Amino acid sequence: MNDAQDRTPAAASQPRPADVVSPVPSTVTEAVLPGIVDPDGIQLRVRPARPAGPGQVVLAMEAAGISFAEQQMRRGKYYDQPPFPFVPGYDVIGQAVDVGEGVPRDVLGRRFAVLTKTGAWASHVTVDAGDLTEVPGSVDSADAETFVVNGITAWQMLHRLAKIRPGQRVLVHGANGGVGSTLVQLARIAGARVVGTASARHHDAVRSLGATPVDYRAPDLHDRLRAHAPQGYDAVFDHVGGEGIITSYRLLAAGGTLVSYGTASTRDAQGSSKAPVLKLFARLMLWNALPNGKGAHFYNIWAGRRRLGAFRTKLRADLTQVFTLLADRELTPQVAARLPLTEVGRAVALAESGTVVGKVVLVP
Repeated sequence: MNDAQDRTPAAASQPRPADVVSPVPSTVTEAVLPGIVDPDGIQLRVRPARPAGPGQVVLAMEAAGISFAEQQMRRGKYYDQPPFPFVPGYDVIGQAVDVGEGVPRDVLGRRFAVLTKTGAWASHVTVDAGDLTEVPGSVDSADAETFVVNGITAWQMLHRLAKIRPGQRVLVHGANGGVGSTLVQLARIAGARVVGTASARHHDAVRSLGATPVDYRAPDLHDRLRAHAPQGYDAVFDHVGGEGIITSYRLLAAGGTLVSYGTASTRDAQGSSKAPVLKLFARLMLWNALPNGKGAHFYNIWAGRRRLGAFRTKLRADLTQVFTLLADRELTPQVAARLPLTEVGRAVALAESGTVVGKVVLVP
């Protein structure tokens, strides 16, 4: 256990009872990304609080995650990030402390998860009531946070795109990461046999989740992965992108599915943030045109948001499935560290260090 976890009070790991409602704030503390800066360049600011508007809810943040998306945003490399300055934060767990017109009062005091894309790195976050998914009372907020964007992403890629079935062989790149470790667990619950790439120091952690680890730095990586699935993998999940996506596609079995969901290999590359993504799209489209029965997809968690009602219904249903597994202890949360919002720079540096398993979580 690292020192960040040691310094977290024991009471902070217990869900707050729903009948104890936090006060409506007079001020809000936010972490602001002012431009392309190092982690210690992320700024804290305090502003006056604003009441919830019509259809809105104000959440007192109990946990907010640091995802790969924010690591890209810090470099100005996320595909459709807002202009600087802005408050990052892809998802949040929080207690409802204020509701606007049209929102039932019984929402107050209850804990919810929300996919925000930006804005969650703050002491209080204003969200649309339609985006709320309730968190089970038995689940710790930081534990739940690790399964919001990660859980939705992994669940939808496994079950809505790859349609994993028992006995299939699955390859997960970055199996020690937030999404990767969730993919491994959900694939195992679905009855699949899983191989996961990770650096050698994370192999024990990957093995403990139920996957066979392979060192992604191995010079003969393709041959090592092929040895575990001589007929190919039924599904490959790739967040790396770049030229390595070619290897992922070649490792597919006949009728297999490649799901790409990122371009991590180009995180520190100079130049356009859009070019690597557009190149990846073109490659996937070309592969889908081949008459070999293999499928190639790019997963975008925001796809379908134009049909907002259907999007919210699907997202809530999938996240509820994940939270149910967590509450039933079939999923093991991978909390790398809990650090206070006031130490956001340190938290981002730790998340980017490559030394942790799971997700770094910001807490009040």
